[in-house]
Amino acid sequence: MTAAVQATDLTGTWAIDPVHSSISFSVRHLVVSKVRGTFGAFSGAVTVAADGTPSVTAEIGVSSVYTGNEQRDAHLRAPDFFDVEQYPTATFASTSVVPDGDAYRLEGDFTLKGVTRRISLPVQFNGVNPGMGHGAVAGFEASVVLNRKDFGIDIDMPLETGGAVVGDKVAITLEIEALKQA
Repeated sequence: MTAAVQATDLTGTWAIDPVHSSISFSVRHLVVSKVRGTFGAFSGAVTVAADGTPSVTAEIGVSSVYTGNEQRDAHLRAPDFFDVEQYPTATFASTSVVPDGDAYRLEGDFTLKGVTRRISLPVQFNGVNPGMGHGAVAGFEASVVLNRKDFGIDIDMPLETGGAVVGDKVAITLEIEALKQA
């Protein structure tokens, strides 16, 4: 954290509040548009040491994928994509947080479908609010673009006219509200 955010302001553990947070994604479809979706089941924590050093852990229940189309969601849960029977969760564990201008860069290990890769997420810290009688809340936003093939989601569905039914690049957006734990 920077000098603008005192370690005493954030010291402790902050649990991700899934009611006030979201994990969404978008991926190219038929080359010309995007399919968007969310994951409804996730948890995690931001822990800030007394010296201000943060660490982040998170888990996503990939079977909670939702795109608004039951048939597509079932296919995403199948072995072609997430293979939720064998790999029910995706996980993230930070290795470092580095100041990056007015924001931060969260480095860590992301595991999806049994494949772990080091990723880097630009994170915006939105501040702390005293909350509404249930304790302090902190807000964060992050986004990253990942290649699905890097995580073993390598189904190819080429189009006769060129391109593919599903693009390789997946944009992931996180809107996180975390609750200070007692």
